[in-house]
Amino acid sequence: MLSSEPLLLGAAVLVLGGVLASKLANRLGVPALLLFIGLGMLAGSDGLGGIEFEDVELTQGIGVAALALILFDGGIATRWEAIRPVLAPGGVLATIGVAATAGITGVLATAILDVPIEVGLLLGAIVSSTDAAAVFSVLRSRRAGLKGGIQPMLELESGANDPMAVFLTIGLVEIVTGDTDSWWSLLPMFGQQVVLGAVLGVLGGWIGRLLLNKVNLGIDGLYPVLTLAVAVATYAGTVLLGGSGFLAVYLCGLWLGNHEVLHRNSVMRFHDAIAWLAQIGMFLVLGLLVFPSDLPAVTWQGLLVAAVLVVVARPVAVALSLTPFRVPVRQQAVVAWVGLRGATPIILATFPLVAGVDEAVLLFDVVFFVVLTSVLIQGTTLGPVARLARVTVPVPNRMPAPLEAGEPLPDGTSLRQLEIPSRSFGDGRALVELRLPERALVVLVDRDGTFIVPTGATRLAAGDNVLLLADDGTFRDARDRLTFPDEDAPGAR
Repeated sequence: MLSSEPLLLGAAVLVLGGVLASKLANRLGVPALLLFIGLGMLAGSDGLGGIEFEDVELTQGIGVAALALILFDGGIATRWEAIRPVLAPGGVLATIGVAATAGITGVLATAILDVPIEVGLLLGAIVSSTDAAAVFSVLRSRRAGLKGGIQPMLELESGANDPMAVFLTIGLVEIVTGDTDSWWSLLPMFGQQVVLGAVLGVLGGWIGRLLLNKVNLGIDGLYPVLTLAVAVATYAGTVLLGGSGFLAVYLCGLWLGNHEVLHRNSVMRFHDAIAWLAQIGMFLVLGLLVFPSDLPAVTWQGLLVAAVLVVVARPVAVALSLTPFRVPVRQQAVVAWVGLRGATPIILATFPLVAGVDEAVLLFDVVFFVVLTSVLIQGTTLGPVARLARVTVPVPNRMPAPLEAGEPLPDGTSLRQLEIPSRSFGDGRALVELRLPERALVVLVDRDGTFIVPTGATRLAAGDNVLLLADDGTFRDARDRLTFPDEDAPGAR
C-alpha cells in the first residue's frame, strides 16, 4: 500500500516554496505566478525534482476548481461602486473584445504555425481572455493604482470574460473534431450559459447573504466555511444546469461583497488565503505538466504569436470595444497592455488534449510559451507603462481595523461597516450634525488606514469607513442618512 506521507510532504514543500516565492517576487518586481510556474517546472520530470506527471484531465479539474475559488474572491473584493461606471465598456470588452482578439490572433496564427484555419482560430480562442488570477495578482500587488476607471474595468473584464473564451474554445474543438459543423448550433448554448450563470450567481449570493445574517452558527470559524460551500455549490450547480459556472461564482462573490454581512472581515481574509492557495497550487500543477525540453522547438512560433496577441490583436480589440465609449487613447493603451494571460489559457489548452485534436500538443506548448511571455513582459512593465501614460494614482497602505463586525449582542446590535460616498449627506458633516438614530453608535472611523475614535465634532469625509454599533433597522436608517446623495438624504432638508 502506497504511503500518503511522502505525497503530503512533497505537496507541503511545494506550497511552502510557492509562499516564499511570492515574497521573492515582490522584491524582484515580477508577478508571483511566474515563479509559481517556474517552481512547478523545476519540480517536474525535466527539472531537479523529477516528478512524473502527465495527467491532463486531473490538471484540468484542479485548474477549473482553482479558478472558481479565485473568481469568487475577486468578486468579493470588487466594489460595485467602482465597477458600475465601467459596466458597459467592461462588458463589451469581455465579449466583443474577446471575440475580436480570438479572430485576429487565430487568422495570423494560422500562417505562423502552418495549420488549418480552424486550428488557428482554436489557438486564438484559447488565448483570447485575460486571466483573473493574473490580473488580480498583479494589480493588487502593486503600490500604485490606476485612475480613470481602468483598474475596475480590468478586474471586471477578467472576471467576466471566461464564458466567451470557454464558448469559443469548446465550439472550435467540436468543429475541429467534426462533432459539429455550424456555429449557429452553438449560439443557444452560449445564451443559456450566460443567462443561467447570471441568474444563479445572483441567487447564490442572495442565499449566501441570508445564511450569513440569519443563521447563528455559534462558532466564528464556521462562517467562512459556509461561504466556501456556497461558492462551490454555486459553481457546480450552475454547470450541472448548463450555465457558466465561472460567471456565476464571480457574481455570487460580487453580491456577497457588496451587501452587509456579518463576519465580513474574517470571511474576506479567509477567501483571500484560499485564493492564494488555489493560485499557488494551480500554477504548480500546470508547471509540472509542462516539459521544458519541448519549449525550444516552438520558441520562434511562440514569440510571433505572443507578438501578434500583444501588439496587434489586443490593442485592436480594445480600440473596437472602448472607442464608442470615448475612453481616452492613453487609457486604452494601458488596458491593452495589461491584457495579461495566465492560467485560463493553459487550462483551456487542455481541452484539445482531452478531445484528441491532432495538433493539441503543439497548441499546448505554444499557449504555455505565450503565457510566460505575457506575464514576464507585460506583468513586469505594468508600472512603467502606467506612469508613462500618466494614469497612476497613489494607493495608501491600509491596516486592518482593530475592531470588526461580529455576531449580534444580546440586545440585537452588532458592529456594521459602511463607506461614506462622495457628495453624500455624510460627506463633510460633523457627527453632531447628522442627526443619526439614537441607537446608532459610531465606534470607529477608518480614514486612509488611520483609525479615529470619533467625538461629536468629528467631521466625516468621502472614503471614510465607518464602524457602527446598531441593530438591523437602526443601521438601515443610519446608512440611508449617511450614504444618500446630499439633496436626497432622508430629513436632509
